[in-house]
Amino acid sequence: KGGAWMSHVDSRTMSLGLPHRRRVGVRRLAILVSLGLMLLAVVASLFLVRTVDSQLADIANTYEIRRQARELMLAIVDAETGQRGYLLTRDEAYLTPYNAAVANMSGTYDQLSVLLRDSPTQAERLAAIAPDIEAKRAEMAHTIELMSAGQVPEALALLRSDAGRELMDRIRTHLRALIAEEDDRLVERNAAVAIYRQSLVATTLAALIAAAALAYALLSRSQRRVDALAEQQSALRTQNEELEARVRARTAEVEEARARSERERERVEALLQDTNHRIGNSLATVSSLLGLQLARSSSDEVRNALEAAQARVQAIASSHRRLRLGADLETTNAAEFLDDVTEDLAQGVPPGSSVSFVRDFEPLTIPARDATTIGIVVSELATNACKHAFGADGKGTIWVRFGRGVNGVVTLAVEDDGQGMQETGNGRSGLGALIVRQLANQFGGAEPRYAPRPGGGTSVTVELPKLEVRNGS
Repeated sequence: KGGAWMSHVDSRTMSLGLPHRRRVGVRRLAILVSLGLMLLAVVASLFLVRTVDSQLADIANTYEIRRQARELMLAIVDAETGQRGYLLTRDEAYLTPYNAAVANMSGTYDQLSVLLRDSPTQAERLAAIAPDIEAKRAEMAHTIELMSAGQVPEALALLRSDAGRELMDRIRTHLRALIAEEDDRLVERNAAVAIYRQSLVATTLAALIAAAALAYALLSRSQRRVDALAEQQSALRTQNEELEARVRARTAEVEEARARSERERERVEALLQDTNHRIGNSLATVSSLLGLQLARSSSDEVRNALEAAQARVQAIASSHRRLRLGADLETTNAAEFLDDVTEDLAQGVPPGSSVSFVRDFEPLTIPARDATTIGIVVSELATNACKHAFGADGKGTIWVRFGRGVNGVVTLAVEDDGQGMQETGNGRSGLGALIVRQLANQFGGAEPRYAPRPGGGTSVTVELPKLEVRNGS
């Protein structure tokens, strides 16, 4: 009996296992079939989308061909209108739209040729009217030349002939045929797009149905993994907490290091600023000593040399004192720096003089070492203008400009409205001019250009092609 009972249990277990395995096989087959249908629908959809895109591109090309053909016809009509207006009124104002239309004819014809390069029939049709267009253009140009030469009867006789009208009729006929052909193609392509869109909708629905079936099958499988994922999530949460603790500790270390770096940067910046101020103060002391020596000297030649030396020392001192470094401790804002330098120059104008400064500086970021050199050049040119440009009343204006020129090269320009510079004047051949040339050569520029200023005065332009500009201004 025991053996019979075990045999019955085994047979029952087998009978229960077979349907389960059968259900698993059916489920897998359903998943594979759904996945295959979805992939097939996706591939078909992609193919249809690309086909529709291609058709839409062809339609857009057709619209553009029609538009360019009409533009070509309008350009020819506009040119003929301008020609006839000029011939009938001899008013040269009609030549402006005529010239614009003639220029537009060539450009429109070229664009139309490019658009039709994939359509041999249409390209041949367009090429067939090229001689007529050229003949029409020559006919219009010839009549205008006759009218401009005073041969009015000949020009009007040519205008009244049928040659121009026949050319226009042939051009219109060919262009209308070209547009009609494109209209027929447009109708065909619109019909094709409609068919492709219907097919795309059908394949999209098939893809959605297959995706829904696949999602249902996958959902049942995903549900069994939820518990395992929950356990993994718990383990990951513990690991994340440990990782966050490490990140917080590392972040604190980074913040501390950054704070130390910022303090060090501020210390270095303060040291550099203090160094610049000390250099400026030392140069100011040198200037004062030169002033004392100047007061004790009785020789005019010595006094002139000391005055020039004192002015240049003051210019160098002003450049160092006014220098403000950027965040990188290597660059400065050229506009702010030169504005301060010219302000010092304006305050240093001799008593009794009435010289005003007009400033126009582009806010370029440049190396600090170059800024000092440019400040010295500005001081030399402006001081030279104050000394030599104005008359006894010492009244005038000095313009100082710095920025990119039309050619993109950084340019420094100093102008005045004074009495102008002679060919052999001190401003061009003296020590100051030599200093300006030598300093400008550091930036790879040509010789400073001295030229008369429109309205009176002198203009000095210094190009600085090798000046390094650190920003995109």
